[in-house]
Amino acid sequence: MIRLSNFVDGTHVAPENGKYFASLNPATEEVHVEVPRSEASDVSKAVAAAKAAFSGWSERRAEVRADFLDKIAAGIDARAEELARAESLDQGKPMSLAATLDIPRAAHNFRFFAGVLRHELSVAAPMDRSMFSYVRREPIGVAGLISPWNLPVYLLTWKIAPAIAYGNTCVVKPSEMTSHTAFILSEIIRDAGLPRGVVNFVFGLGGEAGQALVEHKDVPMISFTGGTVTGRKISETVAPQMKKLSLELGGKNPTIVFKDVNLKKHLKMIVRSAFLNQGEICLCGSRIYVERDIYESFTEAFVKEARELIVGDPLDKATFMGPLVSKEHLEKVQGFVAEAKAQGLRVLTGGGRPENLKNGFYFSPTVLAPEATGKSSEGMASEKAFHASKIQSDEVFGPVVTIAPFDSENEVVGLANSTKYGLSATLWTDSLSTAHGVAAKLHAGTVWVNTWMSRDLRMPFGGVKESGLGREGQLDSVHFFTEAKTVCIRHD
Repeated sequence: MIRLSNFVDGTHVAPENGKYFASLNPATEEVHVEVPRSEASDVSKAVAAAKAAFSGWSERRAEVRADFLDKIAAGIDARAEELARAESLDQGKPMSLAATLDIPRAAHNFRFFAGVLRHELSVAAPMDRSMFSYVRREPIGVAGLISPWNLPVYLLTWKIAPAIAYGNTCVVKPSEMTSHTAFILSEIIRDAGLPRGVVNFVFGLGGEAGQALVEHKDVPMISFTGGTVTGRKISETVAPQMKKLSLELGGKNPTIVFKDVNLKKHLKMIVRSAFLNQGEICLCGSRIYVERDIYESFTEAFVKEARELIVGDPLDKATFMGPLVSKEHLEKVQGFVAEAKAQGLRVLTGGGRPENLKNGFYFSPTVLAPEATGKSSEGMASEKAFHASKIQSDEVFGPVVTIAPFDSENEVVGLANSTKYGLSATLWTDSLSTAHGVAAKLHAGTVWVNTWMSRDLRMPFGGVKESGLGREGQLDSVHFFTEAKTVCIRHD
């Protein structure tokens, strides 16, 4: 049993009310850690510490702040195995995935913004011989950072690093379901010698600690990654206060497979893009559209590959998929599949718990398809109903995908754009003109072609429509965590 504590003003402290709640290991259903059930008073103390630390931290030279970021990255490297194991026990993801993706990326996030900070140049423009203007990018104050449960430390560091790199201080509220690696990160930050109050962690429930952080009058900016419903509530809360807001929300991402694709080369990656991290990644391709000429052969090959994925103990190196994050989330995913089956969708594989796993919140890789796929009037009607179904419009956020055929580029673009989301899309084609042409027509913040989840941190990242507000990335993160000030000087 591990009992976590808040990290406020450089010190680990218990919640003022003395209350904790249990967080379960999703693979065993046993209590993994006890998490502080912090309230508004805990948040207020953290905000006060961050506010007090702001002037001293913001006045430090950029290269000094960059050095601290590098020290934090080195601390993550030193505790990488411990972090990977904690992430696996907390979230359910395979430890091998955490060790090769989540933890290295967490360290890289700090190093990336340390490098950006050291090499950044400001903008200056001469107006005439006696006058010129330049731009100062100045920190804002206390940043409220709220992170999700699916990539806990990976996405948390993506917020902390740019916030403190540019002279802000912050109060962090990790997901209540996956707080352990955030606690370890607080120890790493303490051991790196970061000045007291620059980074503070308050653990607790979203409706309590999270809401208190969003509402706090001394927090002028909120960066949130999570579900669209919560993002909408945050937006309604902060709008009257005129706070800066960044929202990276849900997705119902299309994967479009054209008949000229090299399946032998790309099939494993297409399957990976559907089921990695149990499908609990906002970028997973959950709607697969396949050009009709290859629909049957692709579906057969895809299902065969999905059936070979190993579901089991996340600490086993051979495991590709661990359990879902919680009992409640498992029931949500089961409900989506049950409703789809009741509407007549075919279950090509999966659809329930693996027979060999009696404990834990496991769910098999699941592939659904419309009842009919031919060009007959009956078949077309069935496909039309399928495209209008809940399984095609709402985010499942689990190892559940649908596969449907399409006949033309215009048709598939319309289908891809038909949901309220617009986070990402993936195209698989050997045609350069198709890649450019379709990418231009898709309503999505990111379009990948013949790859998936490849991230250049210099590029903007975020969604359109109900997938979010604003962007993250090198320049976008800098612009969010600073305010631009134009200075105009006449010197004659």
